[in-house]
Amino acid sequence: MKVELGKIAGGVWEAVVAADAPPVIEALHGGRAVEGVTVKPGASGRFVVRVPIPAWVLNEGVQTILVQAGNARLAVITLVAGEPLDGDFRAELSLLRAELDVLKRAFQRHVREG
Repeated sequence: MKVELGKIAGGVWEAVVAADAPPVIEALHGGRAVEGVTVKPGASGRFVVRVPIPAWVLNEGVQTILVQAGNARLAVITLVAGEPLDGDFRAELSLLRAELDVLKRAFQRHVREG
């Protein structure tokens, strides 16, 4: 079993899983089951898995939802919220990108105004 695509949109993680039979999927956050996981048939040996991200998962810091079929880990959904964590390179990279965008806009405005 292999996850081919995975993305989050509208508060739902959706992925395409290649499998011979419909997989039994569960999602866990801190050992607690995430309700509402669905598996629907897709094209030729593929299944569409949807995991809704409940509000109780959204908290300060890094949150992880483990998506698995039996004992096999299919995916890890990682959410980062709130103040950037010290040493969290993703938060630092995001901050650097935001600052670079500000500098880029200021430079473009300076060039336009001559």
